[in-house]
Amino acid sequence: MPLFHLFLVAIIQGITEFLPVSSSGHLILLPGLTSLEDQGQVIDVAVHVGTLFAVMLYFWPDVRQALIGLPRLMIGRADTQGACLALLLLIASIPVVAFGLILHLTGLDAEMRSIEVIGWAMLIFGIVLYWADQTGPRTKDDTKWNLQDAMVMGVWQAVALIPGASRSGITVTGARFLGYTRHDAAKIAMLMSIPTIVASGVLLGAESVITANTTVLRDGLIAALLAFVSALIALSAMMKLLNRVSFTPYVIYRVVLGLILLVVAYT
Repeated sequence: MPLFHLFLVAIIQGITEFLPVSSSGHLILLPGLTSLEDQGQVIDVAVHVGTLFAVMLYFWPDVRQALIGLPRLMIGRADTQGACLALLLLIASIPVVAFGLILHLTGLDAEMRSIEVIGWAMLIFGIVLYWADQTGPRTKDDTKWNLQDAMVMGVWQAVALIPGASRSGITVTGARFLGYTRHDAAKIAMLMSIPTIVASGVLLGAESVITANTTVLRDGLIAALLAFVSALIALSAMMKLLNRVSFTPYVIYRVVLGLILLVVAYT
């Protein structure tokens, strides 16, 4: 694959993975709206791995705490802060993993990869994000995250399997409805992405590596590195901006893009 194409895919994935604008939707649109070929499953998995390492590095203190607590959780003990965090992340990942597996095995995930679906998802879930962000008191921080909230946000995250819905956007929406501050809603959403990306990478990566040749694997490594750098920059910028601005700029972008895509789809 040409280096420019790899660069484009990696930058799009890196920037949009943690912004509430749908990375999968943008990656589907790239070949759909240009003359470029679909980048393929290997590159898709590679750029997601790149963004996985970016979010793990950015939130390393929390990730380290969860990893330390994981062995205690495995023996049925959730009596430390790290074990509790690991439990909440696993609980929040069950719906998206279960529904994702069903969609993958039935082929419905491929059927939803259309400009029309992405356009409607961009528009509708953008408006829902605005509603959640602007209404009601929002005072809870990440230390208040509990089992019930993890289950609710897990269901919200499963909705993001619709291309264009945005995994980060939909989980932030759920967190804002539950009363979390903008910054902590985004933090929880980012931490929730880690087991989800790992599960997706294992499912799709196993299929990809078996059929990939050396050239494709090399391209995947380049794409992963580029996605890692761009994701780290985008994540850092968004988390800092949330201390001063709302999610409204992202909502405006989603609504405008959604309307454009619907015009394209229906004409």
